[in-house]
Amino acid sequence: MVGQSNAAPVIIKRKKIIKGGGHHGGAWKVAYADFVTAMMAFFMLMWLLNATTEKQRKGISDYFSPTIAVSRISGGGDGMFGGDSTFTEQTMAHNGTGASARTPTEAEKARGEAATGEAAAAAAAEQGRMAQIAQALMAQGGESMTMERMLRHVVTKVTDEGLVVEIFDLPDAPLFVDDTAEPTGETRKITALIAEVLQLAQNQVAVNGHMRRLPITLKNNPAWDLTAARAQALRQMLESDGIDATRMARISGHADRKPATQDPSAIRNNRMEIILLRKDR
Repeated sequence: MVGQSNAAPVIIKRKKIIKGGGHHGGAWKVAYADFVTAMMAFFMLMWLLNATTEKQRKGISDYFSPTIAVSRISGGGDGMFGGDSTFTEQTMAHNGTGASARTPTEAEKARGEAATGEAAAAAAAEQGRMAQIAQALMAQGGESMTMERMLRHVVTKVTDEGLVVEIFDLPDAPLFVDDTAEPTGETRKITALIAEVLQLAQNQVAVNGHMRRLPITLKNNPAWDLTAARAQALRQMLESDGIDATRMARISGHADRKPATQDPSAIRNNRMEIILLRKDR
């Protein structure tokens, strides 16, 4: 039988199935996991470099360095060579407070003062008192909305130098009138509150002035004179609010040299520090 001349041709496709070569092992997974871990550590490092200050980075570096002594005074042992620091002017270790520089200052010179339990207890007690004073100051915010509003300007911290009470500008509430050393009414109230709390102790007091970096560079930077004048004004207010003048150890104007934020021109850097000094400072 003859087929039709216009019939479509029949096309047969044959698929060739290639089976896989089987299991190749999981070594690539281990390598990939190591790569992801390394990238995570890298990004953590980048974040830390951006989110910390120079002093904080130095502290982190010292923490992970096994060659740096944790304390200049004692490593926790008893008697001679019982863990005391070897950072003295001489190569021999001495029992007492050592110095870490070749030509140390008076405060850093090696002295034959053994780190006794009584001295450590006294230092711990003083730090505890400073923490209580800071708590007493910040607790004032719960008394009224006015107190709460004033304490928006205030932060406290206990450092090696003592209790630092920091007062800073807010965008809607500066501490001083324009670019002068004339305090605002709110600043006077905050200073009176701080002076009342500082009378709970008899330690000496220091006052530091700081300000933000100006957006333009001037031939004569006014920040030095202005921060010093503001520190002077704050000292006068503290004394008029009851702080004995003999307790004033020093006043300092730091200009724009010690910014508190990553942006040195931020308004947060306009601040004053009132420091309740430790007795050994």
